[in-house]
Amino acid sequence: MDKKIIMAVGLLLISGSVMADSGPGCGWGAMVFEGKDGTVSHVLAATTNGTFGNQTFGMTSGTAGCNTSTKISTAALNQFLDSNIDKVAFDMSRGSGEALESLANLLDIAAEDKTTFFNATKANFDRIFSKVDVTREAVVNSLIAVMQEDANLAKYVPVS
Repeated sequence: MDKKIIMAVGLLLISGSVMADSGPGCGWGAMVFEGKDGTVSHVLAATTNGTFGNQTFGMTSGTAGCNTSTKISTAALNQFLDSNIDKVAFDMSRGSGEALESLANLLDIAAEDKTTFFNATKANFDRIFSKVDVTREAVVNSLIAVMQEDANLAKYVPVS
């Protein structure tokens, strides 16, 4: 079995939903628990989003309170990865998938540059996900570095 697939499956198995300070993002869970505070509400919202995969679908389709029409910030990228890092890792290892497509949409990558993005993340998977227990911060920093090295992708690097 390919080393990248094994690492991605390992991330899937050991990673939990790590939440950003700003909450669970968009999706059904965020909508149901809107206005609630506290760890329990945030965990339930993030679990609902993650369990049913509706946050990724919402970003792809523009539903469930997910808005991908504005320029992504590093904070928004962090929030997306907090809820989807294991799915993104698995998709990056293959160079395709709904979570990777959602990430490309979130980064506002134009259709003509998506193949470049998918290929770059797959080719640099070992660099972006340098170890099984890699932090989200390390993933973001490595992804940004990979994107900055490509003339077609550099224009999509998120703002701080």
